[in-house]
Amino acid sequence: MAETIPASDALHSVDLHTHSTFSDGTLGPTMLIAEAARRGLSVLALTDHDTLAGLPEAIHAAADAAIELIPGVELSTDAGSFEVHILGYFTDPNDDALTAALAELAAQRVTRTERIVARLADLGVPVAMDRVREIAGVGTMGRPHVARAMIEHGYVQTVSEAFDRFLGSGRPAFVPRTRKLPEDSVQLLRASHSIPVLAHPLSSGDVEGTLRRLVPEGVMGMEVYYGEYSPETRLKLADIARRWDLIPTGGSDFHGPGFKAGRELGSAPVPLSSAARLRERWEKQR
Repeated sequence: MAETIPASDALHSVDLHTHSTFSDGTLGPTMLIAEAARRGLSVLALTDHDTLAGLPEAIHAAADAAIELIPGVELSTDAGSFEVHILGYFTDPNDDALTAALAELAAQRVTRTERIVARLADLGVPVAMDRVREIAGVGTMGRPHVARAMIEHGYVQTVSEAFDRFLGSGRPAFVPRTRKLPEDSVQLLRASHSIPVLAHPLSSGDVEGTLRRLVPEGVMGMEVYYGEYSPETRLKLADIARRWDLIPTGGSDFHGPGFKAGRELGSAPVPLSSAARLRERWEKQR
């Protein structure tokens, strides 16, 4: 397999995995687009967790910046003890069934966060739920917002430390979300004429096993050029995607400047052909 993957710290023109303040990112959609333009990106997907609310603003800002904006979403599901995230591309913010399902997920996120805050209090690490709500703002609430409240109190220094010590799976303040199977999310996205893609596949614990479950359900792509993955890992994933006839996609999983190593906007070497193939598949299924 002859393929050259650029160094991960280089900037590229396509990023298909980003977040804004409408979920757990630190830049609003307009600021995200401005940063993408500053970095020379030509194609950007906004894929906030469980919400489409930031898309209208992003679409407007992208038009002004002459950036192609692919509307998207990221859905979190479970497969045993592992998390499986499904990205949806070319999502329609006006799709009633999809927006209703996402509203239910957002409500479940609030309940889960309240339980996490209560558990932290029991551990002697109290944070105010009202402050977590303020940090989340208009966004769908999640553990990163709790982590930022913990940083304000001086309990931890970084979001990563908060997850490693308290909030991550198996840690003392971890609360599992309401169980949702990845098949359900793929079916939901297909019903709304979106293109489902397996995000950061190594997180699934078993890439091939996950694909055996999800390809028959209609998953059409897999992240190969993921921000944190090494060039060697990307090459292996590219081979898997080729064998399963999946569109190889990718992105930085950008949440904001300085969020995490390997997550800077435009740092993942995503080829223009990935975006073109997603659009072609979407237009064909329409």
